[in-house]
Amino acid sequence: MAQIICIIGNKGGTGKTTVSHMLSQGFGLLGQRSACVLTDTAREPLSPEGRRYLTADARSPEALAKVMEKLRSLNGWMGVIDGGGNRSEMDRKLYSMADLVLLPFRDSHEDIRTVIRDLEAFPRAWALPSQWPTNPWQRDAAGRTVATMLAEFKDRVLDPVGALSSSKLLLQKNIPAQLPTPLANACRGIGRQVLDLLEIMYEDVTDELEDETVAEAPVMNADRSQPARQHH
Repeated sequence: MAQIICIIGNKGGTGKTTVSHMLSQGFGLLGQRSACVLTDTAREPLSPEGRRYLTADARSPEALAKVMEKLRSLNGWMGVIDGGGNRSEMDRKLYSMADLVLLPFRDSHEDIRTVIRDLEAFPRAWALPSQWPTNPWQRDAAGRTVATMLAEFKDRVLDPVGALSSSKLLLQKNIPAQLPTPLANACRGIGRQVLDLLEIMYEDVTDELEDETVAEAPVMNADRSQPARQHH
């Protein structure tokens, strides 16, 4: 059965989709097979070509059920569910089926107030500082704000994912043949955090990952049927 990681939260614009794709790419760079699952009806599916992970379209309840059934049949896989924003009912549904839940938030008081409510509503969830300032002064100021406002939840706040303009490349329908090294490093960083939380061993195989990671992957499209292949 695949491990299911859901990226949710009531606040829009916190980087849930970006985090979902960065995490999936990071898994691939760390030797893990994964699928990034789209549930946000406001977005279009992205091509899996050139990525270190599969993409799946699950924008309808029926499609989501089929994709989840497919994922549950895959041993050793990771399913990353992009929950979208401002969908409380969907957040509750995804939370109920997830092995791990991430709540991205930016360095604003509004985002922090919202993530506090989400942390209270979802006691198994982890807060993930997203699109975080990289300027030292701004980063220190943001850290102080988090330390004050999220003091009650300090043990459930992960290391920040820094703002990186190149992360937009992962949201292109077709990504470039080569991605910048800082982006790859950031993807690996978030991947390591999640694998550590799930207590899953990993190895950085950036230069050794075989093409079969994608070539032998099962079809994840909900409207297509193909026997799932097991990862050994």
